[in-house]
Amino acid sequence: MRVPRFYCPQLDPDKTQFDLPDTVHRHAIQVLRMKPGAMLRLFDGAGLEFEATLTAVEKRRSQVSLGEPLNQISESPLQITLLQGISRGERMDFAIQKAVELGVRTIVPVVTEHCNVQLSRERARKRIAHWQGVLVSACEQSGRSYLPELAEVTSLEQALGSVTDELRLVLDPEATTGFHDLSKPSALTLLIGPEGGLSDAEIQQAQTHGFTALQFGPRILRTETAATAALAVVQTLWGDLA
Repeated sequence: MRVPRFYCPQLDPDKTQFDLPDTVHRHAIQVLRMKPGAMLRLFDGAGLEFEATLTAVEKRRSQVSLGEPLNQISESPLQITLLQGISRGERMDFAIQKAVELGVRTIVPVVTEHCNVQLSRERARKRIAHWQGVLVSACEQSGRSYLPELAEVTSLEQALGSVTDELRLVLDPEATTGFHDLSKPSALTLLIGPEGGLSDAEIQQAQTHGFTALQFGPRILRTETAATAALAVVQTLWGDLA
């Protein structure tokens, strides 16, 4: 039986008894109906992970006993940054969820010409909080002990100007270069457009910042499909997917 995993940034390895954070308490006790004696795993998002046993359950709090630290090797040797054009609703959630599962280190939500989402400063703050929840849940499910970084919403120009990775890729159906034409990198940045795709001007803009336009098969993919498929390919070619 799979042991539930929970993100606990306050995890203290020097304490043998640990009160679960409120959000974890609600999920473990009210949703999963866990009882004293149940096993679980706790991780802090910075590499620490422990086996734990639920020892006490009350209405508003629960306590665990920490066991031995776990040596989880779940991070890819390939460092990937995803510049993801912002899409509406579940499409953006799906792209973030699968990016985490596929080992991305950094996710940058990017405003582009064809974005169908208008974000005020307050709405952007709320979306970041929501996407952070999606990211945490994906980490819990996928077994990652390190929480990927979720950057603030940014413009395409700012995102492109911040890239330092040796390999920079943008998908372009008109390109002639394919994945097998590239050499193995240690780090890469992948730019994916939103629902309406990237404009020709934006692809050219990316190329002026050192991005290679990449042809990715004969079919046009939805934004969430393109991100997931491209990440699976790079992890298979150069990362840790066998």
